[in-house]
Amino acid sequence: MVKKSVKNLAGVWIFLIGVILALVLGLFNTYLGTNTTYVLWVLVVLGIIIGLLNISIKESSNFLLASLVLVVVSYMGQGVLGIIPQIGAILSALLVLFVPATIIVALRGLFELAKS
Repeated sequence: MVKKSVKNLAGVWIFLIGVILALVLGLFNTYLGTNTTYVLWVLVVLGIIIGLLNISIKESSNFLLASLVLVVVSYMGQGVLGIIPQIGAILSALLVLFVPATIIVALRGLFELAKS
């Protein structure tokens, strides 16, 4: 039986909460009005925590590739799927979540390369 560390379990839950929060924010963006600023800051903080807790150095190249694809497709998809406001808002919220995580993981990878 494999024991999961508390750090790994917390990272998984934070990732799941961040994605669900991004989806909810995207779906109900029009109803929240000006209150979305606080939720976006929560997504940024969750993205930073995801980058720090969830991704080990060994997993960083896979994460960076997947997150790069997600960020590019979300950014480009806003223009194509932006005609449906909820989908555009979901993609925008996913960008807010994943860009900080990607930056943290990329910087950690650069530091590891510089050390060796």
